[in-house]
Amino acid sequence: MDQLSQLQDTAEKITSMEIRGAGRIAKAAAVALRDYAKSLEVGSIGEFSRHIENAAKLLVDTRPTAVSLPNAVRLTARYTSADVEEAREEIINNAEQFIKQAGDALQKIGEIGGRRIRDGDVIMTHCNSHAALSVITTAFGQGKDISVIATETRPRRQGLLTSKHLLDHGIPTTLIVDSAVRYCMKEVDSVIVGADAIAVNGALVNKIGTSQLALAAHEARTNFLTAAETYKFSPDTILGEFIEIEERSVDEVIDKETLAGLPELNVRNPAFDITPPEYIDLIITDVGAVPPGMAYSIIKDHLGWEIGDMV
Repeated sequence: MDQLSQLQDTAEKITSMEIRGAGRIAKAAAVALRDYAKSLEVGSIGEFSRHIENAAKLLVDTRPTAVSLPNAVRLTARYTSADVEEAREEIINNAEQFIKQAGDALQKIGEIGGRRIRDGDVIMTHCNSHAALSVITTAFGQGKDISVIATETRPRRQGLLTSKHLLDHGIPTTLIVDSAVRYCMKEVDSVIVGADAIAVNGALVNKIGTSQLALAAHEARTNFLTAAETYKFSPDTILGEFIEIEERSVDEVIDKETLAGLPELNVRNPAFDITPPEYIDLIITDVGAVPPGMAYSIIKDHLGWEIGDMV
């Protein structure tokens, strides 16, 4: 398979959710862009730039909500040289640096977030976030006696992946249907979820149903934490841009045969929802635990993007 075909294959796997999760999507995109740049045979920097821009657009357009994807692509695709070979090397180095930092970020989030977990805590989590799982497994590895309530996370049932991961680590885990969140919240000491994007005002965009957990936690006075690598913060929201909420195929919700028998039925399948910052107690990042109000500082100081850098 040539590198263009591999790039297209990665894009298709991201679209179909064969590659899923904001962090995994970001790393896959960086790898795909790196490998594409390695093999690109062109005669001028202008031609090189056009191919890289087209490849970047192909990847970014696959999932409109996961901000980690355009951030990873933007960080990887940056170069300053007017020489093709030097520009190629810059992209390769950018990708390698991003992949390493992404891996290191999970460990740092686990170490920082693990300190927020107390011995005996019951934790509720949603979907299948590697960052949230890093916090939970790190706390367990510190010898804390904890247990987890994992939501099923319809319609793709990512909660099953989370449950298996936790059980493989020896952590007692209970799976619940999404609609049981409020009923079970009285047993919970902390809610920990991941993030697909965090806006400049600290609002959290995450798997559909996250705001339900936040609302129930707020009502029960239960801590609500989100674990997010810095590359999941959205620079474009500084300029007033909204984070687009992806709506996926109705086939994930209802099979075609059943739907054919209900021709007047409308079905919607939003993949994400928005949790307002006032329902979030703390954001656990790889550069520290911060309140939602510090989201702008993360974008400015750690992503290194000023308003003038936005396009």
